[in-house]
Amino acid sequence: MKTKFTILLLFCFAIVSFAQAPDRQQFIRLEAPVIALSHVRVIDGTGAAPREDQTIVISNGKIQSVEPSASAKIPANAQTLDLNGYTVLPGLVGMHNHMFFPMGGSPPMYSNMGSSFPRLYLALGVTTIRTAGSVAPYTDLEIKRLIDSGRMIGPKMHITAPYLEGRGSFTPVMHELTGPDDARRMVNYWADAGATSFKAYMNITREELRAAVEEAHKRGLKVTGHLCSIGFREAAEIGIDNLEHGLMVDSEFVADKQPNQCPPGTAVSASLRQLDLSGPAAQDTIRTLVAKNVAITSTLPVFEAAGAPLTQTGIGVASALLNPRVLNVMSTDARVRYLQARARVSSESNYVALLRKVMDFERAFVKAGGLLIAGPDPTGNGGIVAGFGDLREVELLVEAGFTPLEAIKIASFNGAKFLGEDARIGSIAAEKQADLVVVKGNPAANINDIEKVEIVFKDGVGYDSEKLIQSVQGLVGIR
Repeated sequence: MKTKFTILLLFCFAIVSFAQAPDRQQFIRLEAPVIALSHVRVIDGTGAAPREDQTIVISNGKIQSVEPSASAKIPANAQTLDLNGYTVLPGLVGMHNHMFFPMGGSPPMYSNMGSSFPRLYLALGVTTIRTAGSVAPYTDLEIKRLIDSGRMIGPKMHITAPYLEGRGSFTPVMHELTGPDDARRMVNYWADAGATSFKAYMNITREELRAAVEEAHKRGLKVTGHLCSIGFREAAEIGIDNLEHGLMVDSEFVADKQPNQCPPGTAVSASLRQLDLSGPAAQDTIRTLVAKNVAITSTLPVFEAAGAPLTQTGIGVASALLNPRVLNVMSTDARVRYLQARARVSSESNYVALLRKVMDFERAFVKAGGLLIAGPDPTGNGGIVAGFGDLREVELLVEAGFTPLEAIKIASFNGAKFLGEDARIGSIAAEKQADLVVVKGNPAANINDIEKVEIVFKDGVGYDSEKLIQSVQGLVGIR
């Protein structure tokens, strides 16, 4: 009896310990009722030119003022940080930011990184995420609850429900819909559970997608999609709100495309290689998406990691694909699997030409008035890791032809706008939440400086980026 009682006490102690807040103080660089960030360059996220030598006053988690340092009124009780030589950006709003990571195997399996990913997203300046598809939805919902209550460190989270996939899923972690009624049931069940968006997947039928969109819209919620069985124009006509991965997955240009079927093998990529972006078919797609207010999510890092050969400049740069900081946060198994996958990428591949076309499509879409949002998609061959992938996405948007200021806007303000949160987050202005990223250098002049994150403010609390990264060394691929 004494042994059983001792075990029960230990079990209760474990539960109480888990429920307590972590020792968050070790990761905090700056926390005070009033904070002043002085002599800093401000890139506000709206696309406007940088403002030099500014002072940002933060009070009770919100931005109180942004003024030239020469005339700024700093409250007497403010804790002041001199940031000469630094730039402050708005916290990034990641719109394709899973909580899971590929674990290898055949068929492929995925596991939630509930310990490492929240810290890495926040450490690298991603203060808000949309999970864009879940394989462990209850875990995602609980992590959000723990973060919101201050019991975990991580970004603000918008939870996407489990995938809405049709028959033929390539992984057993996805439920296969049995028809439109099943789609409606899933939307209502997960909306009741707390999900705020839905993601249609590659084999969904048009009837199932229509049912899901109708049901979600009744509840004021949005549907995105990584599609294949349905082309972009058809999805737009059905009423989808967002399409993931841009041109890379659009199947509508396959000559013998069959309704409700994902074309086999390399048919989609082959059709895209032949596509003329200035031709009537591609232009009609762009016009339809813009007219129907369908946003596109750019996820360039996952495609770069999958097929771009190591080069000295531009797409596939070795410093990005073999970034030691990224490799060091991976478990040994995850690192080996990724490096083996990279070793199989051919240096003679014409993949870069296709990726360039995807980039050109995104620029044309924005030029036509479309809303481009961004996220890294930490799946693929395992080379994309939370936070690091978000920063690489911004760099690749610049590689695609956007200016650094445009790329930062896409990765911050545009995501907030799609979420309906742009009055609170996504740019730097008085009365907005103090979600800010402090980087050394000037990303407006050299976009690679965006990687030099030192402090990330979330609701006015400044976290030490490097300490958060160091706390999860070797954990990606484990937990």
